[in-house]
Amino acid sequence: MNRRRWVAIGIAVVLLIFSVISSTINRSNDRKKELSQVNELLYGNNEPQEKTEEEGSSTEKIAKLVVEGAIINDGTSGLFSTGGYNHESFMKQLNKIKNDSTVKGILLEINSPGGSVYETAEIARALKEIQKDKNIPIYASMESQAASGGYYIAANSDRIFAAEDTMTGSIGVIMSSMNYSGLMEKLGITDATIKSGALKDIGSTSRPQTKEDKEVLQAFVDSMYGRFVKTVAEGRNMEETQVRKLADGRIYDGAQALENGLIDDIGYPDQALKALRKDENLTDAKVVSYTNGSTNFMNTWLGNSLAELQGLKPSQEELIKSIVESVGTPQAPKAMYLYGGE
Repeated sequence: MNRRRWVAIGIAVVLLIFSVISSTINRSNDRKKELSQVNELLYGNNEPQEKTEEEGSSTEKIAKLVVEGAIINDGTSGLFSTGGYNHESFMKQLNKIKNDSTVKGILLEINSPGGSVYETAEIARALKEIQKDKNIPIYASMESQAASGGYYIAANSDRIFAAEDTMTGSIGVIMSSMNYSGLMEKLGITDATIKSGALKDIGSTSRPQTKEDKEVLQAFVDSMYGRFVKTVAEGRNMEETQVRKLADGRIYDGAQALENGLIDDIGYPDQALKALRKDENLTDAKVVSYTNGSTNFMNTWLGNSLAELQGLKPSQEELIKSIVESVGTPQAPKAMYLYGGE
């Protein structure tokens, strides 16, 4: 066999190998794409999608953000989403606003009893950064309820609106738990926990609470409470001593909140938007909102169908989720910025 034939055979082998590899890669990519589509259906693709609420200038936008339900991160989205507040998606919406130079103002609509301390503080921090970095106003409109953590995220807004009947206030921290040690003793059940220190099982439901337990937990809650008070004081330009007088956990309606300096105006979301347009010279601005990116027909229909098959309505799911989140686990009660510790 001469040299030319060997070269031709070599080229043919190389081309064959290349063809096999290319085909394998394409099949692999197709499979990855299919798996990605299935995952998106089941678990959601929470990249926020912009939706026009009111037409206007393409160079000036007012971003409408909605916080609906308990502020908790339950990790569910897509097909298995309960349809309530989605923390991951909301934080992505804030990030999208941060990177959009055309957003000139934010309308923050809140209907929430509050929620987890961490998630609430994370929202407040992100909103404050947007205010500072982009130098844009945030107007908050509190709807039926904006209590505890719901008020926390509104506190630093440039102007806060509430209806006369809005439930707000409840400024404080709650850590709910139950203790079954007395019942266990009557039933002859003993706690056999092995621990490295006296406070390792602090908050346990299976042994009596000690004086030291209570002191440690109270100090923990008081520390968080102090940060809440400071946030309100800074946002409302009030002295901390003045805030503490209002922040004993009580609730206020909108009229009482106005009287005590916790809000600026009585009004509804449309009035807050109108004021934002007028105050900030954004008369021609487009109003946009954001979807989760996974709210297609099949996703919504299948998710609701599963809920119906389980005999649970979205509101019932939300209630169950709130109870579990507020209590934490039997051995680890959770501190919450939540009205009433629902």
